[in-house]
Amino acid sequence: MVVKDLEQYSAWRHGVMSALKRYQAWIASAELADAATEQRLARTLARLSDDKLSVAFVAEFSRGKSELINAIFFADYGQRILPSAAGRTTMCPTELLYDPAWPPCIRLLPIETRAENLSTSDYREQASAWTMLPLDLEAPESMHDVFRQVCLTRHVSVEEAKRYGLYDENDPDMAATLDDDGLVEISLWRHAIINFPHPLLKQGLVILDTPGLNAIGTEPELTLNLIPHAHAVLFILAADTGVTKSDIEVWRQHIGSGAGRLVVLNKIDSMWDELRSDEEVNSAISRQQEHAAHMLSLEPRQVFPVSAQKALVAKITNEAGLLQKSRLGELERALFDELIPAKKDIVRKQLAHDLHTLSSAQQALIGARMRGIVEQLHELKSLRGKNQSVIAHMVKRVEAEKKEFDSSLFKLQATRAVFTRLSTELYTNMGMDILRDHVLAVRDAMARSRFTLGMREAVKAFFAGIRQDLLASEHKIDEIRDMMDVMYRKFSAEHGLSLAPPMAFTLDKYRDEIADIEDIYDKQFGTMTLLTTSRVVLIERFFDSIASSVKRCFKAANADAEAWLKVIMAPLEAQIRQHKEQLKHRQASIQRIHDATDDLEQKIEAFEQSQAELEQLKVQLSELSGAISIAINAEFVELDAAA
Repeated sequence: MVVKDLEQYSAWRHGVMSALKRYQAWIASAELADAATEQRLARTLARLSDDKLSVAFVAEFSRGKSELINAIFFADYGQRILPSAAGRTTMCPTELLYDPAWPPCIRLLPIETRAENLSTSDYREQASAWTMLPLDLEAPESMHDVFRQVCLTRHVSVEEAKRYGLYDENDPDMAATLDDDGLVEISLWRHAIINFPHPLLKQGLVILDTPGLNAIGTEPELTLNLIPHAHAVLFILAADTGVTKSDIEVWRQHIGSGAGRLVVLNKIDSMWDELRSDEEVNSAISRQQEHAAHMLSLEPRQVFPVSAQKALVAKITNEAGLLQKSRLGELERALFDELIPAKKDIVRKQLAHDLHTLSSAQQALIGARMRGIVEQLHELKSLRGKNQSVIAHMVKRVEAEKKEFDSSLFKLQATRAVFTRLSTELYTNMGMDILRDHVLAVRDAMARSRFTLGMREAVKAFFAGIRQDLLASEHKIDEIRDMMDVMYRKFSAEHGLSLAPPMAFTLDKYRDEIADIEDIYDKQFGTMTLLTTSRVVLIERFFDSIASSVKRCFKAANADAEAWLKVIMAPLEAQIRQHKEQLKHRQASIQRIHDATDDLEQKIEAFEQSQAELEQLKVQLSELSGAISIAINAEFVELDAAA
């Protein structure tokens, strides 16, 4: 069921992409593509091609998290993919995905990188920072030995653990974690990325396996990026332990109820008892389910009792009765009935908006061409039976129109100069240099404010500065859009061009993203009244991830702004070029008729043929737009047909 659902979603995406590519090829051949259209199509296709579905698994250790991943996603492989055993197994955040640009391998980021001012995301761009181990797909035992890297640990001194932000001397439970030599056990690796050509991963699924709940607080990448951006989060409890205090804290602070957030009560097989009836066992499981729901402020139906281990065994051995008893099917249906339609709806809304913008632009171009043809036909037909003096008058009138239009183009050049100045000011307000200065100011303040609450104030000032920069950038965007709106309306009124208002652009999305980052930070550190040495290290590491997340946000905002600036004039320039060509052709046509009146009927016939061809273009454009709309709104794509 899981494979089929993902294959159908993938087939739907490819169906939409095929329709878009046909549209792209057709408008290029019909010479209806301008810079704005080409860029929007390229971005839409790239977004569809790189579309991912991410599912995060969060739990304290010994909740059967890795076993649940194996049962849901990898049972068809016939064996465990992720290591699963009693006690702690996954020691570092682990992503399972497939990227054809990499060979089958596991990439491992050393724990020592936590001592640097870089987040895990920053290191993704530095291939040399990772240890890469190949996966031999033909040797399962060897492959599983490599996978066990995510379980490896090493023992370090308390000072070294503090430097990595992995030891809090004020936590009374920490002392009990020291071994006989006074050393702290820490993970060997900070992060792992498994590139594995499994069918589900090839369809765009990304699975995040997190270590114990204590890692949620100590690895900011999980808190700021990976878990919040997951399309689904499965929070796993165990029937034999119930809901602990740390479970409640993580649920409230980092996960919470909402779309794509599911609670799993695992290990219900620990409650199976041959000495009790099925009704008694089911009643006991229901009580645990209701208790977990109450502790997390949920409805009991939002908590899914399962036995991941028995489900995995049942799938591998093909025992239908055991699989049903494991109750995994109910969880799978809830997960994929919610995950895929929700993701599809997000993509569908964006595609519908893109299609409307694309189709409107092409319809406007065809309309402009059609008006030019109609005007020229009217002029030519009005010349029938007219003498040379009338034709000469029309030649002069077209020449006057051309001069007036050329004069407008000179005014447009002045607008371009203002446009360039405002664009430069926009980049100044939201450029990477100003962000770098903000980050350096915070790090300098942190260095001067250790052991004081001044560290919190520095981060607070950082977010305030970022908000101010984005607000100033938004003002510049408004200035540019208002200026172009005046120019659009001026050309439309004076020269009869059919121009929709300039393409809108806003930084709201990025302001919201940064507000979310600030909210996560406030939850983590906002109520802290005292900063100890170990907490200072943690807040420094956390700020590294904040800086990295904001940097990604700024890069995306800059890329979007650059794309917008490149294309905001494109519709106007396209119609200016077309109008200029039409004036030129009108002038040449009337001049030729002035020189040889016997060409008049041939010209009229040629323009009538062009008019018929444009009508056919309108029909073809509507058909292609309709094909994309059908593909977007399709509920499911038949897999055989898609293939």
